[in-house]
Amino acid sequence: MKSRIENVKTSRLKPRMLLHTCCAPCSTHVLELLREMFALTLYFYDPNIHPREEYETRRDEMRGYAARSSVGFVEGPYDVERWFELTKGHETDKEGSDRCFLCYELRLRESARFARENGFEYFGTVLSISPHKRADKINEIGLSLAEEYRINYLEADFKKKDGFKRSIVLSREHGLYRQDYCGCVYSRLKV
Repeated sequence: MKSRIENVKTSRLKPRMLLHTCCAPCSTHVLELLREMFALTLYFYDPNIHPREEYETRRDEMRGYAARSSVGFVEGPYDVERWFELTKGHETDKEGSDRCFLCYELRLRESARFARENGFEYFGTVLSISPHKRADKINEIGLSLAEEYRINYLEADFKKKDGFKRSIVLSREHGLYRQDYCGCVYSRLKV
């Protein structure tokens, strides 16, 4: 069950989408693109973000930006133990390899589950806005979960057409906090 952005038709009644988000800066351009097509709710499920203070900073910034943007916001559980268990044995993986793929899958799985259980028609993620994230892998995982959970997944690579650059401009315009690492302790330590 997949859908590309160009295949989603707008109507008077927009389909409901749960959009996984990792931070406000990554969400800016994606919201700009999708808000006319979907009734959006942002889902902040990011047990990969360390330390806890960083998690709370990103969550609070995202919650505030969602409110200012008149978009729904839901915080998922901070399953930090689950994340560490999942990534055990992958501590020294290079950025953009298996550890990251496990992390994408965890966050997208929880998003698909939550979306399905709460009556959303679509789920998606802002992760592909980052030049450090592999959109092909994100979409492969998302499409697989769409089949498993019987829900539509919005396949996208939001960094295309200068999407990442646009997110930087919008982040500055809105005065948003921008972090300098993906969130995981291993990327912070540059393992």
